[in-house]
Amino acid sequence: MNKPLRHIAIFCGLLVLALLLRDNWIQFVRSDELNAHPRNKRVTIERYASIRGDIIVGDTPITGSVDSKDPLYKYKRTYVNGPMWAPVTGYASQAFDANQLEKLHDTILTGNDDRLFFDRTLSMFTGETKKGGNVVTTLNAAAQEAAFKGLGDKKGAVAAIDPQTGKILALASTPSYDPSSFAGYSAKDGKAWNELEKDKDKPKLNRALREIYPPGSTFKVVTAAAAIENGKVTDINAPTDTPEPYKIPLSTKPMVNHARGCENATLVYAMQWSCNSVFAKLGDEVGRDKMVEMAEKFGFNNPEIDTPVRAAASVYDKNMDRGGNALSSIGQFNTATTPLQMAMVTAAIANDGKLMKPYMVDQLVAPNLDVIEKNEPQEMSRPMSPETAQLVQKMMEVTVEEGTGKNARIKDVTVGGKTGTAQHGEKNKARPYAWFISYAKTDSGSPVAVAVVVEDSNATRDDISGGGLAAPIARDVMKAVLDTRQ
Repeated sequence: MNKPLRHIAIFCGLLVLALLLRDNWIQFVRSDELNAHPRNKRVTIERYASIRGDIIVGDTPITGSVDSKDPLYKYKRTYVNGPMWAPVTGYASQAFDANQLEKLHDTILTGNDDRLFFDRTLSMFTGETKKGGNVVTTLNAAAQEAAFKGLGDKKGAVAAIDPQTGKILALASTPSYDPSSFAGYSAKDGKAWNELEKDKDKPKLNRALREIYPPGSTFKVVTAAAAIENGKVTDINAPTDTPEPYKIPLSTKPMVNHARGCENATLVYAMQWSCNSVFAKLGDEVGRDKMVEMAEKFGFNNPEIDTPVRAAASVYDKNMDRGGNALSSIGQFNTATTPLQMAMVTAAIANDGKLMKPYMVDQLVAPNLDVIEKNEPQEMSRPMSPETAQLVQKMMEVTVEEGTGKNARIKDVTVGGKTGTAQHGEKNKARPYAWFISYAKTDSGSPVAVAVVVEDSNATRDDISGGGLAAPIARDVMKAVLDTRQ
C-alpha cells in the first residue's frame, strides 16, 4: 500500500473509532440527560404509546387511560375526582410532562422499568397490548374525602398519618386543580395550564407538603416535650413560676396572653388554654440549642423528607437570640412548618415517642399483579421517651376534653389535640392561620394523627381560630379512619 493510501486508511480508521466512542458516550454516559431533555419527544411519545398503569387507593384506581385518537400520542391520562387526589397523584400531561407520583414512578406506570422486562417480553410473544404496572398507595379514601370536603372553599391543607407505621392516610390541599384538564396537548389543554399558572391562589401548590407556615400554638407540644425531657418540668400539675406579665428576653415587651389564669399556671392548664407566657418561658429555660435538638428529632431542618414526593424543609432557627427562641417556642418568630411535619410531631407523641418515617406508596405491582417492590414501616427517630410522650398525651387529651380543642371530641373515643392561631403579615395584620393537630386513640394504640391548617376563610378575623375552623376538619378525618377500621 502506497503512503497516501495508508494515510487515508489511518484517517478513516480514526474517524470510525471517534464515531464509536461518540456513540458509546451518548448511549451510556449521556443517555439519562438526553432522555430527560425537554425537547426529546421520544420519551413523551413512549410514555403515552400504551395503556398507563394506575395509581390505586385501597382496591380502586384513581387514574385511567383513554384512547386520545391522536397519531402521535395514543393514550391520554384521566383522573377520578382529580381535584381531591391531585396532591397525591400529581399530573401526567402530554404537553407539560409529569410530577409527583406520576413522575417518580413513571417507569413502572409506563411499563418501561427494568423490573418489568419479563412482562414486556411475554407480551411480544403473546400479542397482548403492553400495559404499565400499578402504584398502590397507603391512602384511606374515606379520610381523604373527609379532609377535602372539610376544607371546602377554604384555602388550606390536611395531612394524616398512621402513627404506628408512618403510612400517610390523607393528603389534601385546597384550592386544587383537575389534572385531566391539561392531560393532552391541544389548545384547550394549554389554556387550562396557563390559567392555573396565573391563578394567584396557586391551586397547583401542594400545601400539605410544599408550603411552610408559622405553626402557632401547635408548636407548644414540642416545647412541652423539650421541657420535660430536659428536666425543666418534672410535674405537669405543678405551678411553673411564670410571672404575669412575662417579658420576652432581651426586650421590654411583655408577652401577650389571650387566655386568663396564666400567671404561675401548671403545664396542663397552659396547654389546655394555650398560655403563651408559660411556653415562651419554658423555651427560654430549655435554651435554643436544646430546642433545636428537639425540633430536629421531629424532622425540622431536614431537607430530605421523601414520601416519596419530597416535602419542603420545616424550619427552627439555629442562630436566633434568646428573644427569638422564646417566640419560636410558641410557634412564632421565623419558625415555619409543613402540615406533614406537624402531623409527624403529633404521630410521634401518639406513638409513645417513636417517630415512623412517613410514606404514601405501599407497593409497586406488575401488570400480572406480582409485587415488584413493597415498602415496610421504618423508624425515623425517637424524639422523646415513652414517659414524656404519655405526659404530653395527657395534656393534649385534657385540651380536647376541657379546653380549646372541644370541637375535636368523638363520642367514646380518646382524642388528644392542640389548637393554634398563627399571626402573620406585616405587623400581624393579615388574617391569622388556623391550626389544629390531633390524634385518636384506641385500645391497640393510635391509628391516626392529623394536622390541619386553614390559611384564610370567609370568617371575620376575630372568629378565626384553630378550635373553630380546623378542629372540626381534624375530627371528621379521624372519625373516617376509625370507621373504616371497624
